[in-house]
Amino acid sequence: MRFSQLFLLAAFAIESTLAAVCDVSHLDTSSLQKKLSSGAYILNSTSTEFADAAARWSSLDPPVPNLIVVPATEEDVVQTVLFANKQNVPFLATNGAHGSVISLGGLQGGIEIYLTQLSSINIAADGKTVTVAGGVHSKNLTDALWAANKQTVTGTCECVSYLGPGLGGGHGWLQGHHGLVSDQFVSLNVVLASGELVTVSESENADLFWSMRGAGHNFGIVTSVTSKIYDLEYPNYALQTVTFTGDQAEAAYALANSLWFPDGISTQPATFNQYSYWFYEPDLDATGPVIQFYLIEEGVDAVNVTVVDAFNALSPLSSVPGTGTYLDLAAWTGIDLSAGPCQKTGNAYPRFPIYMTQYNTAAIRNAYNLFKEMTTATNSLFAGSLFLFEGYAQAGVKAPGDDATAFAYRSDNILAAPMVGYTPDGTAALDQTAHNWGTQMRDALWAGATSVDGTVGHFASLHSYVNYAYGDETQDSWYGEAAWRQARLKTLKSKYDPKGVFSFYAPIKV
Repeated sequence: MRFSQLFLLAAFAIESTLAAVCDVSHLDTSSLQKKLSSGAYILNSTSTEFADAAARWSSLDPPVPNLIVVPATEEDVVQTVLFANKQNVPFLATNGAHGSVISLGGLQGGIEIYLTQLSSINIAADGKTVTVAGGVHSKNLTDALWAANKQTVTGTCECVSYLGPGLGGGHGWLQGHHGLVSDQFVSLNVVLASGELVTVSESENADLFWSMRGAGHNFGIVTSVTSKIYDLEYPNYALQTVTFTGDQAEAAYALANSLWFPDGISTQPATFNQYSYWFYEPDLDATGPVIQFYLIEEGVDAVNVTVVDAFNALSPLSSVPGTGTYLDLAAWTGIDLSAGPCQKTGNAYPRFPIYMTQYNTAAIRNAYNLFKEMTTATNSLFAGSLFLFEGYAQAGVKAPGDDATAFAYRSDNILAAPMVGYTPDGTAALDQTAHNWGTQMRDALWAGATSVDGTVGHFASLHSYVNYAYGDETQDSWYGEAAWRQARLKTLKSKYDPKGVFSFYAPIKV
């Protein structure tokens, strides 16, 4: 049976198991309101702010709450969870609303706990840590630290929450130096399924601390986190944007392998990151999607000339230099506040992520041909889709060791994700067509995925980034196929969330 068929069956199982249809619009919330702080408020479907608070970046299988509680304090979150438990109704905490995993659609009714008012950022007097409230977005934190001549690892997209990516590991521009977003966590304040507010760290609830850093969506609501921060070392950055036509795919990615992933081992300096996008823009190339590399280097005014010359030797469509600061990186790569990924348009944007150790050029060609067919067909509904390859520096990620946290894929080097963008028409058929395209492209890369020993197709299971997950991947794919990982996570799930109330985001099934 094809991989995509297996995953589709898994998706149906997830949706049927987790569906929580619970209309609470009639619920008397007066007792809850009395226990909330003066700054907290409750929205129902008739409230003018309701639609905006409930909206998500991707409209495919979103959660559909009846009530939205907007807490102003940590205690407000505690009281909301206690109220929901007493009423026996489901609840879901939200912030940036960029997770698009279809298991979220299992919440049909119930309470959304919208954390946007938890927005404080407090730098410690010694300048070594920052305490960040649960509703802070990446740009909020980046800007606050920059003003203090500090920085830390955050998600790269400006409008995503700081904590959302971190709970699933979290990639960022500075990970080559310091590791994942979750590797910066020193302690977290977490509201458990019982409504109890606990501190989680290496010394308090240490078992939960391990799980929160990679599978955290399954264990509680983080109301604040204290994270490590660092002196700003490289304020200046250089960019080289190199654009290729589709027929140059093999040459471009073979070059990337030789520069950064010989034998599947990452040799990227901590100061260097590289992205590439595929997208169809007829003004650039009417015959098919272009391949655009973003070569980004810290602490210099021009990207390493040896790297640039090697890319230019392939005769790209264009090769354009740029200079700026860390604050320009999101705009350079099209993920700043004004860019498409930060707009809630009602469109669907399912992603189909896969980790790889290196680029397999034959697999790249197969995936590109599928992407070209999907985006350039006459009257294609998917012409605005994007294929993303994130190639961050890896030294800081690999340093803690594979078993350090619940994040399973420190040995991999590249995160790829076809994103199928389209406007839903209300039919399951269109959603299914999008799913078919996405899984075919991902499966093409999976067929050529290589392990660190260079063996093609050696990955026993799909290595999938939980923060980009479609939702039909297996639990092994999200959290690692090692038996000890799955056993540990299941034991912790049974201990901290025995009733499975935190089961709407890539759930761990006991």
